[in-house]
Order: sequence, then structure tokens, then C-alpha cells
Amino acid sequence: MSHFWYNKYKVYYCVEGKGRPIVLLNGIMMSTKSWQPFVNSFTKNNQLIRVDFLDQGGSDRLEGNYTHEIQVDLVKALIDHLNLDKVNIVGISYGGEIALEFAIKYKENVDRMVVYNTTSRTSEWLRDIGRGWILAGRTRNPDAYYNVAIPVIYSPIFYQQNIEWMEQRRKVLKPVFSDPEFLDRMERLTNSSEPYDITDKLSEIEAYTLIISAEEDYLTPVKDQELLQRQIKNASWVKIPGAGHASMYEKPLLFMTFCLGFINTADTNYLI
Repeated sequence: MSHFWYNKYKVYYCVEGKGRPIVLLNGIMMSTKSWQPFVNSFTKNNQLIRVDFLDQGGSDRLEGNYTHEIQVDLVKALIDHLNLDKVNIVGISYGGEIALEFAIKYKENVDRMVVYNTTSRTSEWLRDIGRGWILAGRTRNPDAYYNVAIPVIYSPIFYQQNIEWMEQRRKVLKPVFSDPEFLDRMERLTNSSEPYDITDKLSEIEAYTLIISAEEDYLTPVKDQELLQRQIKNASWVKIPGAGHASMYEKPLLFMTFCLGFINTADTNYLI
């Protein structure tokens, strides 16, 4: 666990393991700690790099309005700080959006990329969901924030079949959602996505890309990933049945299989 300075901001990151480097990019409510259950699998044959975006986890807070660009350049600064040339990137949701933008702006630094539950633009649907999160956060009522933000992240089947686990999640998250600083950070992060739209630039991505949908994702529906597959030239697309937006928690074995299989399989012509 360490940190580096990106302009005037202190950024938290950690590097573990050896092998082909994989940079994990967090979803909007996540931090480096969110990936802890997956660390052993990622580091068995790879170097794992986790990082908190600004306004996330252990990294510095921001003031005022900003866009995704500051997070994209943060990832570039981290790669330069670690003296890496090319990396593989795995991003989910907000982190997947940053990954796509990074692959456009810094294409020379990307080997392969895996993006989960990701879209090329903030639709009116997603915008208004985010605005609902913000309004719930402004009540400073942790149960209100939980009820607005969390159930829709999971598939209905998973939520109902694991209701005891979900209630435990409520107990864990309630102190977090009681923290005004956390809610202010979430508001800024959510606002940073409102102007996001790179649809017209997707054809500029050169990295081999695996796009993964969850069929019961009600934040970034499957149609959003279908558009990515059509526009990104070196893209493959798979769908996970029976999973929602938090697909890595609902289907952890598939999550790891897709990530490691796509990144570590040799680029070989299998047509013999």
C-alpha cells in the first residue's frame, strides 16, 4: 500500500504479485478494498495494480465540478509512476468508462482491456438514476441512500435469494452512508459522469477488448454494451445470465475466468 502525487493530489494505490500487469479500475461506489476477495486469484500469475480515483477511498478529495478527464490522466500518471509501458485494464461501470477513455487518449499504453457493465454515454435513464442518488444523499439519511442506490445494483433473484447477506451489507454500509463527506464525494463523482459521451470516438480504440454484459443489469442495460461491440474494432462481447450490475459479486467465478482468460491467453492462431 502506497501513494504518489498527481499534480497536487495524493493518490492511494497498491501493487501486488508478479507477471503481466493488470490495472483494476473501480466502480463509482468502490475503492481498492472492494477488490480484496479477488486479490489472490489476480496475483497468482499477474501483477495486480489497484488504485482509488480522486474522491474515492484513500485518495484525496476534490472541490467543485470536474469531469472524467482528471481520472483518465490520473491512471496515466500512475502507469508512468510505476515505469510501465503497456498494461492490461479491467474496469467496471464508472471504471470501465475511464478505461474506454484511457484507451482512446493513451492507446499506446493499453495491451488488452476488459470492461464490465459499461456504456459509452450517460443516457437520460442513467443520468436521472444518478440524480436520485444525489437527492437521497442530501437527506443525510443512510437508509434512504441505501434503498435508492443499492437494490438496483443487484439482480432481483440474487437480492431475494441472499436477503440475509444483503441485510448484513446494509449494516456494513450504513455507517459509510452516514458520513457526509462520503456522500459529498459520491455527489461529485456522480456529477462527473453527466457530460460523459464518447460514442463518436469508440472507433479510435485499438486495444483488444472484451465487453461483458449482465443480462439483469438495470443501470447500464445490455443494449449499451451491444453498441460498444459494434463500434470498437477489436472487440468481443459476452453476456452473463442471471446477474445484475454488481456481477463480480454475484458471479465471481465467471468474473475471474473472463478477466484472466482474456488477458493471459496467448495471441495465437488456433486455426490449424
